[in-house]
Amino acid sequence: MKHIQSNIRHLRMLKKLSQERFADDLGWSRSMVGSYEEGRSEPPIDRLIDLSNYFNIPIDILVRNDLRLAKDTSFIEVGGKRVLFPVTVNEDNEDLIEIIPAKASAGYLNGYDDPEYIEQLQKIKLPFLPTGTHRAFPIKGDSMLPVKDGSFVVAKFVEDIMDVRDGRTYVVLTKNDGLVYKRLYNQVKSNNTLLLSSDNKAYQAYEVKIEDILELWEFTCCINTQEYDEKELKLSNIMEMFRGLKVELESIKTIN
Repeated sequence: MKHIQSNIRHLRMLKKLSQERFADDLGWSRSMVGSYEEGRSEPPIDRLIDLSNYFNIPIDILVRNDLRLAKDTSFIEVGGKRVLFPVTVNEDNEDLIEIIPAKASAGYLNGYDDPEYIEQLQKIKLPFLPTGTHRAFPIKGDSMLPVKDGSFVVAKFVEDIMDVRDGRTYVVLTKNDGLVYKRLYNQVKSNNTLLLSSDNKAYQAYEVKIEDILELWEFTCCINTQEYDEKELKLSNIMEMFRGLKVELESIKTIN
């Protein structure tokens, strides 16, 4: 529990409480608070539960993460509990875009809620983005053509799963599949799932239970890291791609 010492003091200071007032709120002694904050002893499980209930933060977050690395707005409500959501800011307190590298994307499932993991990611700033928290995710494969393998999708964090809009594209972090980029359809009210669909119809759509979804990010823009091949830009190839995607071609019928 290497972080609990600093976390108790940090969270107490955020609430602007003296050790005496903090101890009174918890039903502890002031010397007990001082002992924990100075690292002379560690709180047992019953007092960790007290801290979790008092700050409304899960015990594993209190124990595993250095909360001094997260700003206060880096917490989101999940099931009545505040869950740590690390956000990086620059010297002007502006949110930066963390880039999830392609080679390390598999590790995002383990590090998405860890401030130390997020801190070591490369960051960029794109001034044209709308307000909100954004991250850049690597795209693999051809399931979402014309977004090419190796591109990055910049997406905005979605706090409420009920805000998912049918037919829009999202980056989804799931317990079983990690990161995927799909077109979503909201089925929460009917069967408590989201339907994940690929634009390349060679891939079948599938459902994911809400409880298996860890994060949702709505598409904002795409950064293509590869130049398009000349053949990809020929009208015949573009039309064939649209046919495969079952896209209505009425608007380009006059082009021969």
